[in-house]
Amino acid sequence: MSAGLPPGSVVAVIVTMHRRELLTQSLRALATQTHPIAHVVVVDNGPAEPARDVVEAAGLPTTYLLSHHNLGGAGGFALGMLYALAMGADWIWCADDDGRPSDEAVLDTLLNCAERHELAEVSPLVSDVADPSRLAFPLRRGVRWRRDPAQLGDTEVLWNYASLFNGALFRASTLDRVGVPDLRLFSRGDETEIHRRLRRSGLRFGTCLRTAYIHPSGTEEFKPILGGRLSAQYPDDPGKRYYTYRNRGYLMAQPGMRWLLPLEWVRFGWFFLVGRRDPRGLREWLALTRDGRRERFTPR
Repeated sequence: MSAGLPPGSVVAVIVTMHRRELLTQSLRALATQTHPIAHVVVVDNGPAEPARDVVEAAGLPTTYLLSHHNLGGAGGFALGMLYALAMGADWIWCADDDGRPSDEAVLDTLLNCAERHELAEVSPLVSDVADPSRLAFPLRRGVRWRRDPAQLGDTEVLWNYASLFNGALFRASTLDRVGVPDLRLFSRGDETEIHRRLRRSGLRFGTCLRTAYIHPSGTEEFKPILGGRLSAQYPDDPGKRYYTYRNRGYLMAQPGMRWLLPLEWVRFGWFFLVGRRDPRGLREWLALTRDGRRERFTPR
């Protein structure tokens, strides 16, 4: 293999920006995994506050890639994944800098699950760092959202669902089939786009319910509507809202996701007009989703 990596090697990819303490915790958790990690690729989008010293102090074989152009999460993972493939990795393990494995056996559990079930990609559950008994992000089953892992059943694998990129483990051959994240999405929606590609590829993938990654909660963005039967995503931060809605517009125009468009109209029409009584917010949502459908990826 190129770069001398042994067969079965796992290369971890982390994307970071201006979060040195969280990056330290993430690297520390990787270093204690019972299954060895052959190499760690860290893509740093923050040249104003570089974290090279944090990476070099991790006690792991690492490559530090400082980007002087902000690639966002999508471009950062694309660069890191391609670098790992070029090294000769057989497995690529992905994580943001603000997430980390819940214990030392997470990687071992994911690899065993992937081998036994012949999975092209496997993800852990993503638990709330403040309350690990709850999910960090609501998980949609049909049209309902679940926040309690107990509601997911007692099977080992939740098929055809994966939270990306919080602890997601890919075979190298999987990325040959589905590709790497789209740089144009920059922030928000890149994980949904890869999930869409996974579903359309016909490859076997899913979430291993026997292990977890911990991550800050993102449930506050999902506002319940219609008595909690549905929810609408509304980030309080204008920048996050911009990329969320614009990129969502692009996603809703892609094969495999167009069937969701009528539901989007119902959810956000109700949320802005009935729930918030905010016609201006609805106009913003319409304009941004229209830009996404037309592939007008203008930076905010």
